Order: sequence, then structure tokens, then C-alpha cells
Amino acid sequence: MSNIHSSKHPLVDHKISILRNKNTKPKQFRELLHEIGQLLAYEATADLPIKQTDVRESPLKSYTATELAGKIGLVPILRSGLSFVNALEALIPSARVLHLGIFREKVSLQPVEYYNKLPNVPNVDQVIVLDPMIATGGTAIAAVSILKDWGITNKIKFITVCASKQGLEKLTEKYPDVEVFVGVVDGILDEHGYIVPGLGDAGDRLYDTIQD
Repeated sequence: MSNIHSSKHPLVDHKISILRNKNTKPKQFRELLHEIGQLLAYEATADLPIKQTDVRESPLKSYTATELAGKIGLVPILRSGLSFVNALEALIPSARVLHLGIFREKVSLQPVEYYNKLPNVPNVDQVIVLDPMIATGGTAIAAVSILKDWGITNKIKFITVCASKQGLEKLTEKYPDVEVFVGVVDGILDEHGYIVPGLGDAGDRLYDTIQD
């Protein structure tokens, strides 16, 4: 799977180890996702096209300025994908944020779209989908399908912290043109569709809505 970029950065590995810990509190969980999101985004944005703009003056000499050549769209999958937005906006202040709400039905494990804030006509040149986890792959596939139907036929990237091998295989089989930047790949899904060891329910841990 050449389009899967699994991080080998020691800081990512260290932070995910803390993220996995069931005793990590929601505040620290949010902070860690922000930090990991930026580290993964550094890799995901390495090939963004730039263009020369004008000649400007530094204190010592003139130089040719550059800027991003295209418009970037950030697509957080509600609700846990919101945890990455501020991290990416800090790196790409000009990015547009396009929200998608998709949840996984608990019995069938099938994705259900419940919110879509995409404009009628695409107003970005490429998108980066944000979701901390890819488990079964169903939500990721649904998100990419929505974006392609919207009009983004290529230039779709995915940033995720933790993914199952099975979910990545399903996503890349369906959409081999989508690049995925992932912090760690786990090998097992349990009977409820959770990644093992994984992170648990990222949304519940983010917003402290775990039910006893």
C-alpha cells in the first residue's frame, strides 16, 4: 500500500503511547491530538504546490516571495475530527473548513451521513480529511465518496492517528488514489468494530462523554 504513509517519528510514537493510556484525561487527550495532528500534517503537506508572487525586500536584499498555489480544504469528520482543525489552521491559515457529519451505526457498523456543509460547487483545489481513527474503513470510504461526488476527483488526503490494517486495506482498495498519513497501524478489530489496542472511542475521550 504505497499510498499509506505510516509515521516513523519518535515524537509521534511517544505521544500516541500517552494517548492510548486509559488514564489520560480529556484535556491532555485533546492537546495530544493537536500535537500529533501537526506532526502528521507536516508530512501530508510536503508536496503542496507553491507559486512565485512578487519581489520583496529583506533587511539585506530583495527576494522573490512565494505562496501556496491552490486553495486547501480541511474536512473534519464530526465530531472527533474537529480536534485537528486548529492544528491544521495554524499551519495553513488560508484553508477553508468544510464539515462532514458521519457516524457509524452501532449494530450494522455502517456509516450514516447526518451533516454536510459542502458548498454547492467545489471552492478548493484539494482536501485533507481529518479523523483521528480509521477502524472498519466505512466512514473513511463514505467521506471520500461524498467528496468525489461533490467534484474533488483527485487530490484527497487523509490524516489519522490510529488505523486498523483492515480499514486501510478497504479504503485503498476502493480509492487507491487517496493518500493516508497515519500515526500508527494496529492489526486487530474486535467484534464491536473497535481497533485493538487502539485509543478507545476518540470522541468520548475528547469530550468526556464516556458512559460508566
